[in-house]
Amino acid sequence: MNQQSFKERMAGYKRNPFSFFLAALVVLSAVITLTVLVALLVYILAKGIPNLKPELFEWEYNTSNVSMMPAIINTITITAMSLLFAVPAGICSAIYLVEYAKRGNKFIPIVRLTTETLSGIPSIVFGLFGYLFFNIYLGWGYSILGGALTLSIMILPLIMRTTEEALQAVPDAYREGSFGLGAGKLRTVFRVVLPSAVPGILSGVILAIGRIVGETAALLYPAGTAAQVADGLFSSGRTLAVHMYALLNEGLYMNQAYATAVILLVMVVCINALSSFIAKKAGVKA
Repeated sequence: MNQQSFKERMAGYKRNPFSFFLAALVVLSAVITLTVLVALLVYILAKGIPNLKPELFEWEYNTSNVSMMPAIINTITITAMSLLFAVPAGICSAIYLVEYAKRGNKFIPIVRLTTETLSGIPSIVFGLFGYLFFNIYLGWGYSILGGALTLSIMILPLIMRTTEEALQAVPDAYREGSFGLGAGKLRTVFRVVLPSAVPGILSGVILAIGRIVGETAALLYPAGTAAQVADGLFSSGRTLAVHMYALLNEGLYMNQAYATAVILLVMVVCINALSSFIAKKAGVKA
């Protein structure tokens, strides 16, 4: 059966050579993408793993150990705070656009145009905005709170769009069935529609986490580069990505920078794997 389908496919390619060209182009693109990914991973691991030493995980940073532990803790803190601000706002905004806004509402295209525009703004612009507004106008100075709020603004369009698409993918029959059983609008949204859209919503949260963890430009100005564990919301602190950037910029700790890249890579992979596992479990329950 497989041999017959292969012969039919080759006969189709002979009748239409352009189809063969497109198929070859797709395969070549996939091979190039996979090759670049594997080469990047091999390079990072080969450069970083030999430089992973116990002193890199000491609690306090100094010039002798160049510890990344404060940066790891700050990364987790800023990620959690950013999601705390952005996820509820993004989900509620998407619920309004999909479930409550009337058809033909002129406000909806404006909101969508605004979110798409924000998605295309470079991260350094968000960093400058956070610095001017949170650091200078509000007088917070370099703070992880300012950095978290800046990242929240940056990932808000992503969460809004993915949540909106997930809600639109829920069949209208679910809503009609809930209404037919006597449930109200609010109960239908939170007990029927949202549970069905959880896998799609979590996929957007996963993408947001990956962007937060790997972000540098948006945090340099609002959060600063203090190599210490932030002891409060209004204290400066660097994340792992900023820590790696600072080490490379100084040019004195290249080996430690490669080791930091390995930990950053492992952290992103673990977060994505955990989020994917939660999304699958939520999808089964829904």
